Amino acid sequence: MGKLDNKVAVITGGARGIGKQIALTFAIEGADIVIGDILDMDAAAQEITNMERRVITVKTDVSRQDEVKNLFDTTIAAFKKVDVLVNNAGIPGRTTLMEMTEDTWDKIFNVNLKGVLFCTQAAARTMMAQKYGKIVNIASIAGLGHTYMEKVSPNYATSKAGTIRFTKLCSKEFGPFGINVNAIAPGFVETDSIYTGRSPEEAEQFKNEEIQQTPIGRAGTPQDIANLALFLASDDSSFITGQTIVADGGRA
Repeated sequence: MGKLDNKVAVITGGARGIGKQIALTFAIEGADIVIGDILDMDAAAQEITNMERRVITVKTDVSRQDEVKNLFDTTIAAFKKVDVLVNNAGIPGRTTLMEMTEDTWDKIFNVNLKGVLFCTQAAARTMMAQKYGKIVNIASIAGLGHTYMEKVSPNYATSKAGTIRFTKLCSKEFGPFGINVNAIAPGFVETDSIYTGRSPEEAEQFKNEEIQQTPIGRAGTPQDIANLALFLASDDSSFITGQTIVADGGRA
């Protein structure tokens, strides 16, 4: 018996990194999976198919409400319900405050916060009707004002702070309908994204600096975050809602 047997889980940004590992972990635990992403999802989908779990992929820019609607319409058409939503899709930023432009600010907010709103609304419509649901938002310790915040841009940190507050407000509104809403605030997690915009040497230096600030002495892995997401998506966490759980190796 898996922790998510007979559940249907929608994971945004599930093509790679943390989102992909969450999708794989949920599939191992018995869930049917829907991945929404703007990237190629074929590799992730094939791994889930190999587990003999059902999976569909829907190209989705979460900042576009019409595409989010299509994601959930497709999910309902295929599976008739939505039990779990993981709002994982997001983009990082490395722009200083004085370098910030309106477009740079809006790009991150449109995905990291507006996308969470659109997906949550779409999932909640079904979850409220069925009187059951689990929503897991992927935030960041940057949104809590921790030291990690010094290395990320103001728009990214603020978007994640907004996600944390949004989580709390959703838990109040949706609790009476049997919906749990929680967030995960990862610290440094080693994914392919650390190499984006950096040379291999710069990426290695960045990684080493992050590990030095982590008491547990290693980088986080996507599986670390997936394990926590599984707990929050399962009935093991039925009395937990409105919380942001930090997973940062003791850094905060």
